[in-house]
Amino acid sequence: MLKNYLKLINEAGTDEAGRGCLAGPVTAAAIILPKGFKNEILNDSKQLSEKKRELLKPILENTAVCYGVSHIYPNTIDEINILNASILAMHKSIDKLKTKPEFIIVDGNRFNPYKDISYQCIIKGDSKFMSIAAASILAKTYRDAYMEKIHLEFPMYNWKKNKGYPTKEHREAIRKYGITKYHRKSFKQLPDQLKLNI
Repeated sequence: MLKNYLKLINEAGTDEAGRGCLAGPVTAAAIILPKGFKNEILNDSKQLSEKKRELLKPILENTAVCYGVSHIYPNTIDEINILNASILAMHKSIDKLKTKPEFIIVDGNRFNPYKDISYQCIIKGDSKFMSIAAASILAKTYRDAYMEKIHLEFPMYNWKKNKGYPTKEHREAIRKYGITKYHRKSFKQLPDQLKLNI
Protein backbone atom coordinates (compact mmCIF):
# COMPACT_ATOMS: atom_id res chain seq x y z
CA MET A 1 0.00 0.00 0.00
CA LEU A 2 1.58 3.27 -1.17
CA LYS A 3 0.42 5.37 1.81
CA ASN A 4 2.02 2.96 4.29
CA TYR A 5 5.25 2.90 2.28
CA LEU A 6 5.38 6.71 2.15
CA LYS A 7 5.19 6.91 5.96
CA LEU A 8 8.63 5.28 6.09
CA ILE A 9 10.46 7.44 3.57
CA ASN A 10 11.15 11.02 2.49
CA GLU A 11 8.62 11.67 -0.26
CA ALA A 12 8.18 14.74 -2.44
CA GLY A 13 4.85 15.63 -4.02
CA THR A 14 4.77 17.59 -7.27
CA ASP A 15 2.03 19.23 -9.33
CA GLU A 16 1.60 21.96 -11.93
CA ALA A 17 -0.81 24.83 -12.63
CA GLY A 18 -1.72 26.67 -15.82
CA ARG A 19 -1.51 23.84 -18.32
CA GLY A 20 -4.71 24.85 -20.14
CA CYS A 21 -4.01 28.60 -20.29
CA LEU A 22 -3.60 30.68 -23.43
CA ALA A 23 -1.11 33.03 -21.79
CA GLY A 24 1.55 32.94 -19.11
CA PRO A 25 3.83 30.20 -17.85
CA VAL A 26 3.07 26.68 -16.72
CA THR A 27 4.16 26.60 -13.09
CA ALA A 28 5.09 23.59 -10.98
CA ALA A 29 5.95 23.07 -7.34
CA ALA A 30 7.57 20.23 -5.44
CA ILE A 31 7.42 19.91 -1.67
CA ILE A 32 8.52 17.61 1.13
CA LEU A 33 6.25 17.89 4.16
CA PRO A 34 7.28 16.82 7.66
CA LYS A 35 6.12 13.36 8.74
CA GLY A 36 2.64 13.41 10.25
CA PHE A 37 1.80 16.84 8.76
CA LYS A 38 -1.93 17.51 8.95
CA ASN A 39 -4.08 20.42 7.89
CA GLU A 40 -7.87 20.36 7.79
CA ILE A 41 -8.19 22.92 4.99
CA LEU A 42 -5.54 21.44 2.68
CA ASN A 43 -7.02 19.90 -0.47
CA ASP A 44 -6.66 20.07 -4.24
CA SER A 45 -6.11 23.78 -5.06
CA LYS A 46 -9.00 23.71 -7.57
CA GLN A 47 -11.38 22.81 -4.72
CA LEU A 48 -10.31 25.78 -2.59
CA SER A 49 -11.14 29.46 -2.75
CA GLU A 50 -8.39 31.95 -3.54
CA LYS A 51 -8.61 33.18 0.07
CA LYS A 52 -7.95 29.66 1.44
CA ARG A 53 -5.06 29.10 -0.97
CA GLU A 54 -3.44 32.37 0.11
CA LEU A 55 -3.97 31.40 3.76
CA LEU A 56 -2.29 28.02 3.22
CA LYS A 57 0.70 29.31 1.22
CA PRO A 58 2.73 30.73 4.18
CA ILE A 59 1.77 27.75 6.39
CA LEU A 60 3.17 25.36 3.79
CA GLU A 61 6.27 27.46 3.16
CA ASN A 62 7.03 27.71 6.88
CA THR A 63 6.37 24.09 7.83
CA ALA A 64 7.75 22.26 4.77
CA VAL A 65 11.04 20.41 5.08
CA CYS A 66 11.78 22.12 1.75
CA TYR A 67 9.98 23.22 -1.43
CA GLY A 68 10.73 24.51 -4.90
CA VAL A 69 8.67 26.38 -7.50
CA SER A 70 9.48 26.86 -11.22
CA HIS A 71 7.89 28.69 -14.14
CA ILE A 72 8.32 27.53 -17.75
CA TYR A 73 7.51 30.42 -20.08
CA PRO A 74 5.53 30.54 -23.36
CA ASN A 75 8.55 30.50 -25.71
CA THR A 76 9.66 27.17 -24.22
CA ILE A 77 6.08 25.83 -24.13
CA ASP A 78 5.80 26.62 -27.86
CA GLU A 79 9.12 24.91 -28.52
CA ILE A 80 8.70 21.65 -26.57
CA ASN A 81 4.86 21.44 -26.11
CA ILE A 82 2.80 21.84 -22.97
CA LEU A 83 3.17 18.28 -21.66
CA ASN A 84 6.97 18.39 -21.85
CA ALA A 85 6.97 21.92 -20.40
CA SER A 86 4.83 20.75 -17.45
CA ILE A 87 7.21 17.85 -16.73
CA LEU A 88 10.23 20.17 -17.12
CA ALA A 89 8.67 22.58 -14.59
CA MET A 90 8.24 19.68 -12.13
CA HIS A 91 11.85 18.53 -12.66
CA LYS A 92 13.16 22.07 -12.11
CA SER A 93 11.10 22.34 -8.92
CA ILE A 94 12.54 19.05 -7.62
CA ASP A 95 16.03 20.40 -8.48
CA LYS A 96 15.39 23.20 -5.96
CA LEU A 97 14.62 20.87 -3.03
CA LYS A 98 17.35 21.17 -0.39
CA THR A 99 16.68 17.61 0.79
CA LYS A 100 16.86 14.84 -1.79
CA PRO A 101 13.59 12.87 -1.86
CA GLU A 102 13.64 9.08 -1.76
CA PHE A 103 10.39 8.87 -3.74
CA ILE A 104 8.34 11.27 -5.89
CA ILE A 105 4.56 11.26 -6.18
CA VAL A 106 3.21 13.09 -9.21
CA ASP A 107 -0.30 14.39 -9.87
CA GLY A 108 -1.69 13.06 -13.14
CA ASN A 109 -0.62 10.23 -15.42
CA ARG A 110 2.54 11.47 -17.20
CA PHE A 111 6.05 12.05 -15.92
CA ASN A 112 9.62 11.41 -17.05
CA PRO A 113 12.11 9.70 -14.74
CA TYR A 114 13.98 12.14 -12.51
CA LYS A 115 17.60 11.07 -11.92
CA ASP A 116 17.63 7.76 -10.05
CA ILE A 117 14.59 8.46 -7.87
CA SER A 118 11.56 6.15 -8.05
CA TYR A 119 8.21 7.81 -8.71
CA GLN A 120 4.54 7.09 -9.11
CA CYS A 121 1.90 9.02 -11.07
CA ILE A 122 -1.44 9.30 -9.30
CA ILE A 123 -4.61 10.43 -11.08
CA LYS A 124 -6.36 13.06 -8.92
CA GLY A 125 -3.40 12.76 -6.56
CA ASP A 126 -4.00 16.29 -5.30
CA SER A 127 -7.16 15.09 -3.54
CA LYS A 128 -5.50 11.91 -2.15
CA PHE A 129 -2.05 12.93 -0.89
CA MET A 130 -1.12 15.90 1.31
CA SER A 131 2.20 16.58 -0.42
CA ILE A 132 0.61 16.71 -3.89
CA ALA A 133 -2.19 18.96 -2.57
CA ALA A 134 0.47 21.21 -1.01
CA ALA A 135 2.40 21.34 -4.30
CA SER A 136 -0.81 22.23 -6.15
CA ILE A 137 -1.39 25.17 -3.75
CA LEU A 138 2.12 26.54 -4.21
CA ALA A 139 2.06 26.12 -8.00
CA LYS A 140 -1.31 27.88 -8.24
CA THR A 141 -0.53 30.78 -5.86
CA TYR A 142 2.88 31.49 -7.41
CA ARG A 143 1.42 31.38 -10.92
CA ASP A 144 -1.51 33.62 -9.95
CA ALA A 145 0.91 36.18 -8.47
CA TYR A 146 2.90 36.17 -11.74
CA MET A 147 -0.28 36.67 -13.82
CA GLU A 148 -1.35 39.58 -11.57
CA LYS A 149 2.05 41.18 -12.12
CA ILE A 150 1.91 40.95 -15.95
CA HIS A 151 -1.74 42.11 -15.85
CA LEU A 152 -0.35 45.58 -15.02
CA GLU A 153 1.49 45.56 -18.36
CA PHE A 154 -1.53 44.41 -20.42
CA PRO A 155 -4.68 45.18 -18.36
CA MET A 156 -7.01 44.78 -21.36
CA TYR A 157 -6.79 40.96 -21.10
CA ASN A 158 -7.83 41.00 -17.41
CA TRP A 159 -5.29 38.34 -16.41
CA LYS A 160 -5.78 39.51 -12.83
CA LYS A 161 -9.14 37.76 -12.99
CA ASN A 162 -8.89 35.03 -15.66
CA LYS A 163 -5.19 34.17 -15.00
CA GLY A 164 -4.69 33.50 -18.73
CA TYR A 165 -7.38 30.81 -19.05
CA PRO A 166 -9.52 30.78 -22.22
CA THR A 167 -12.52 32.67 -20.85
CA LYS A 168 -14.92 34.42 -23.21
CA GLU A 169 -13.60 37.79 -22.01
CA HIS A 170 -9.97 36.79 -22.62
CA ARG A 171 -10.74 35.53 -26.12
CA GLU A 172 -12.66 38.73 -26.93
CA ALA A 173 -9.60 40.75 -25.89
CA ILE A 174 -7.36 38.58 -28.13
CA ARG A 175 -9.75 39.13 -31.04
CA LYS A 176 -9.69 42.89 -30.43
CA TYR A 177 -6.02 43.49 -29.53
CA GLY A 178 -4.17 40.45 -30.91
CA ILE A 179 -1.64 38.52 -28.87
CA THR A 180 1.25 39.57 -26.62
CA LYS A 181 4.69 38.18 -25.83
CA TYR A 182 3.02 36.33 -22.94
CA HIS A 183 0.61 34.36 -25.16
CA ARG A 184 1.37 30.79 -26.23
CA LYS A 185 1.60 30.88 -30.01
CA SER A 186 1.26 27.09 -30.33
CA PHE A 187 -2.16 27.20 -28.63
CA LYS A 188 -5.41 27.80 -30.49
CA GLN A 189 -6.06 31.33 -29.27
CA LEU A 190 -9.47 31.71 -30.89
CA PRO A 191 -12.20 29.33 -32.09
CA ASP A 192 -12.15 28.67 -35.86
CA GLN A 193 -14.92 31.13 -36.66
CA LEU A 194 -12.84 34.04 -35.27
CA LYS A 195 -9.81 34.84 -37.41
CA LEU A 196 -6.64 35.94 -35.69
CA ASN A 197 -3.95 37.89 -37.49
CA ILE A 198 -0.49 37.15 -36.09
